[in-house]
Amino acid sequence: MPKVTSKMPVAKRAKKESIRILIPRARIQKRITEMARQIRKNFANEPLHLVGVLKGSVFFLTDLARQIPGEVSMDFIAVSSYGADTQSSGEVKLTRDLDSSIEGKTVIVVEDILDTGMTLQYLLRVFEQRKPKRLRVAVLLDKPERRIAAVRADYVGFTIPNEFVVGYGLDYAERYRNLRDVAVLTLGPSNKND
Repeated sequence: MPKVTSKMPVAKRAKKESIRILIPRARIQKRITEMARQIRKNFANEPLHLVGVLKGSVFFLTDLARQIPGEVSMDFIAVSSYGADTQSSGEVKLTRDLDSSIEGKTVIVVEDILDTGMTLQYLLRVFEQRKPKRLRVAVLLDKPERRIAAVRADYVGFTIPNEFVVGYGLDYAERYRNLRDVAVLTLGPSNKND
């Protein structure tokens, strides 16, 4: 799995916020194609059920699903652990459940980022109780420095440093999800006169 260390120019988004591109869109798409090939190779001729963790995984799930040949179905689940902060609260709450059963299916949990691992640990526990045939995890971004829970992904797009990232589905207070690249968000000092 590629390690990301590139430095790109800083773009101003607001007086107190700036972003720096960490992973450009072309690298994201190339890596997703590689991940899709590996997933299909591991489960040749087998129907796959992708479960996207809302909202951050939407772009990744969509692009990944389009690159996996053969039968692919999908569903979504939503959990919350961030709110409007840049640090995980550590408390994971289910806010939207699956629409259909995963019993007996080969399930790939599709997550935007593996950070502390608390969300993934919670989801894996929930999904295991529902008796899938197989349960695997694909993440676009892995931030191992922040890991608290003993979880890992089976498929990793990029290993990234311990910085707060946005774009390609990842957000800060529901903003920046629509960026086509993954970028580091830097929050400047607050100015109470603004």
